Amino acid sequence: MRNGRPLLAATALAVLTTGAAYTFGPEAPPGRARTAERAPAGTGADGTADAKGAARATDGATTTASASARCDVDPRYPKRQLRGIWIATVKNIDWPSRTGLSVARQQAEYVRILDNAAKRRFNAVFVQIRPASDALYRSSLEPWSQYLTGTAGKDPGWDPLPFLIAEAHRRGMEFHAWFNPYRASYDGNLAALPAGHPARRHPGWIVKYNGLAYYNPGLPSVREHVTKVVTDVVTRYDVDGVHFDDYFYPYPAAGATFDDRAAFAKYGKGKKLAAWRRSNVNTLIAQVDEAVHATRNSVKFGISPFGIWRNKAQDPTGSATGGMSAYDSIYADARHWIRKGTVDYVIPQLYWPRAFAIADYDVLMPWWANEVKGTGVQLYIGQALYRVGTTDTPAWTRPGELPSHLARNRAYPQVSGDVYFSAKQLSTNPLGVLDRLVKNHYSRPALLPLMKDRGGQAPPRPSDVRLQGTSLGWKGSAGARSYAVYRIASGKPGECATADARNLIAVVPAAAGERQTLTVPGGGSYLVTSLDRLQNESEPSGT
Repeated sequence: MRNGRPLLAATALAVLTTGAAYTFGPEAPPGRARTAERAPAGTGADGTADAKGAARATDGATTTASASARCDVDPRYPKRQLRGIWIATVKNIDWPSRTGLSVARQQAEYVRILDNAAKRRFNAVFVQIRPASDALYRSSLEPWSQYLTGTAGKDPGWDPLPFLIAEAHRRGMEFHAWFNPYRASYDGNLAALPAGHPARRHPGWIVKYNGLAYYNPGLPSVREHVTKVVTDVVTRYDVDGVHFDDYFYPYPAAGATFDDRAAFAKYGKGKKLAAWRRSNVNTLIAQVDEAVHATRNSVKFGISPFGIWRNKAQDPTGSATGGMSAYDSIYADARHWIRKGTVDYVIPQLYWPRAFAIADYDVLMPWWANEVKGTGVQLYIGQALYRVGTTDTPAWTRPGELPSHLARNRAYPQVSGDVYFSAKQLSTNPLGVLDRLVKNHYSRPALLPLMKDRGGQAPPRPSDVRLQGTSLGWKGSAGARSYAVYRIASGKPGECATADARNLIAVVPAAAGERQTLTVPGGGSYLVTSLDRLQNESEPSGT
């Protein structure tokens, strides 16, 4: 997703061989950027019925409490909205800040990131735990990441993942484990990798390209390994989601050839090379989707694809853009995943400003909204927080550019939230843009969007809600992961009091003990609801 590729100025973008709007992320550090026909819901790309797609043909972005259907809701205060941040570990972009830190320092840095996110009312983190066939957790399948200690394969003396998850949950945030599926090593010299590294044990899996080592997506054994790595994490750790970035087949590099001829000869089965490569990626996505949900159905699986699927010049159903096509250049067919229901969500990386001719935000966001409409696949927008304040494009020198994206999103109910790259900017707050976001878009907390397919059930409502001065207390309910607290200043709640977030003042993670408490402003009346881990919500109990 984001791995430090140089930022290309707008003038250069237009002359790339692909005609690419090629701004890279999520792994681009600050000041750098990276930059199938539509079928009705429940049908496949060939127009035939798709059972899974049909079962999912509910627009998750518009799922609300039953009262909402009868109430006028204010789009400025969405009750359900994902607000996420990518935390990149590759090359120590976000966390840890450098290799070799003590456990206490690593933990303190991570807590600081989460605290900065929490005070801005973010509710999800996407943490990179597998940058390049390595592990920021204890694994029997792949070696410890060099980004912890500075030495690949060296035990850091602790398993970070339980801590990373627990601290997110402590703040009421979802934890999505972010994997890069195909990158094997940033060093093409396999002999430099730890002896037990899969690339050392299976050199036939590797294709070297532009100085890096990649697993060959055309090999069934590679797909099995990636699926096994993901399943291992879902089995052993309390993650809420599995997340893939946008790196599938490698991004084009001048003069480089991805040599997968042998695999194509063996497994191509008469397909054209490009179609075969897309099929390989699609097969992995479907395989991971099935494995994740068979292991724990509540875990969400999603991908953040490059922001341009195809341009109209290549496909009349593509977007009115002039940039690189993910479909043709890296063989990533997000439309296929959406239609087949092999992802729960997509986060297209729309790292370009409004009115940027070859990749206009105002063109791309509606295009993606139309793609997910009626499918049950949720859409969040990948936002380029890391570009705010940079001078490569004049729009990013304006503090109002990024907030204007969220204002535009309000007109499209299919947009269920935003995810920002990256965590480093939570502390730098470029151009004060986070203050603007909080003031105009995140002035209230938000529950997470519901995903019907992931199941869950609202716990019983809380009971014995009491207000004593500024202390609100209630008796917790079995199965509740957290509680939503609403304050009605007039003291007269009606059936619409919980329909949007105008009255929502807190989402409180469940604490040990029978009674839960929260310090509140006092005055008015209060309603409290119970939420399960997927934030299915009970009916309210009030003071």
